[in-house]
Amino acid sequence: MHDGDDAVTPLDDDQCWERLRTHRLGRLVTRVRDVMDIFPVNYIVDDRTILFRTAEGSKLFELTVNDEVLFEVDDYTASDAWSVVVRGRAQRLDTSAEVERADGLGLTPWIPTLKYVYVRIVPHAVSGRAFPRGPEPDRYGVASY
Repeated sequence: MHDGDDAVTPLDDDQCWERLRTHRLGRLVTRVRDVMDIFPVNYIVDDRTILFRTAEGSKLFELTVNDEVLFEVDDYTASDAWSVVVRGRAQRLDTSAEVERADGLGLTPWIPTLKYVYVRIVPHAVSGRAFPRGPEPDRYGVASY
């Protein structure tokens, strides 16, 4: 059982990217003025950036208004869990060379829609944490009678 002191282990950059590479679904957080949105997106890691595809619409509009984003991926098992957050800027791939290269990475939409736009998140910070799962410790200690 954990008393809480060692329950959370920070992940270094390499450990964060290792975990990001093992998954394909994350959550993109955008902000336009006082309104924040969160979107599930399937993605791929390309070097140390996040790449996803999207269609014209609210997500792309919001990224055009404010390119600062958060991207989060997490996972858990019966015994442990982890979370990684990427803070960065979202950039639409504009040149034909960028799009052609991205096409070769095998990133395809998960739903039957056309998504012609590639977006790359270039991080300025990556953080993560891992922790064991288990029951809550006794909050009140041993009761004396």
